[in-house]
Amino acid sequence: MKIDDNFYMKLAIDEAWKYQLLTYPNPAVGCVVVKNGAILSIEAHKEAGMPHAEVNALRAAFLKINPNSVLKTLNNSYDIHDYLIKNHNDFFNDCEIFITLEPCNHEGKTPACSELLKVLKPKRVIISVKDPNPKASGGLETLLNQNIKVDIGILQNDGYNLLLPFISWQNKTCIFFKMAQTLNGSIDGKISSNRALAYVHTLRDKIDLLLIGGNTVRIDKPTLDSRYIAGCAPDIMIYSKNKMFDNNIPLFKIPNRKVFISDDLFKLLDYKFVMIEGVYTLLEKFKEKIDFIILIISSKIRKGENTLNDINLDFEIMHENFIGEDKVVFLKRK
Repeated sequence: MKIDDNFYMKLAIDEAWKYQLLTYPNPAVGCVVVKNGAILSIEAHKEAGMPHAEVNALRAAFLKINPNSVLKTLNNSYDIHDYLIKNHNDFFNDCEIFITLEPCNHEGKTPACSELLKVLKPKRVIISVKDPNPKASGGLETLLNQNIKVDIGILQNDGYNLLLPFISWQNKTCIFFKMAQTLNGSIDGKISSNRALAYVHTLRDKIDLLLIGGNTVRIDKPTLDSRYIAGCAPDIMIYSKNKMFDNNIPLFKIPNRKVFISDDLFKLLDYKFVMIEGVYTLLEKFKEKIDFIILIISSKIRKGENTLNDINLDFEIMHENFIGEDKVVFLKRK
């Protein structure tokens, strides 16, 4: 395996995908710090309002060499920025910083990463893609104005795929499809592991609206909340022409959320971040409206109802990783 810019950037991209959608309304971003050929840290942005990927990676890199530093007690972005600015002692001058997205250039809930990097003056900053958000962009110019060497466009297609959900959300209603099945395509009963279910509940905590088919509600009688992580329960749209449902189904009993029954797809546009949970019947219906798909594949072969059908769709795999024993595949239409 060739150890080059692509290798390090791939590490940053893979790390960012672990937190894809969980950073909403921020993009998923990864960062790797390399010092004299040695990897000091591989980090990502993990949650909106928390330190960005660069800050997490710079903090971890500094602590790798200075494990007893007071920095290990600091978790707030502003505190980490302030400490590194005052105590870096040129530590990062021989470091290369690999970032999947142009460092932010504005101050919001966290300070600007470009302002921190321009003070630390690393040997080189390597970026996959420029920030499409005009409010946050400009970090590239900030670094160049400080005579910091910058290379951009490394694994650009992979970097764009990582950014696709954020771009979709930023420009319009972002609609994605989540489904689960076994290795042989069975969709009967409990399919996913508890870790994968917790991941789905984390997604529900981030979205504004969850759409589910009427037949699924009648048969499965789901709750459709985020109880595994004690998170928020999204609004529910039950996609059905038949408006008759048993009001004792658990999903109707969750407080502080709206549940409505409709077959009017324009109602999706009243929300910004929408997840559809279902299988191929719903996928066929919504195939032209979804931005990407999350497919959770259990490492089991089970008898039962199979997902085989007449649908014909071609996809590109944007990324795949594991949550416990289940594989998670992110797909987009070709």
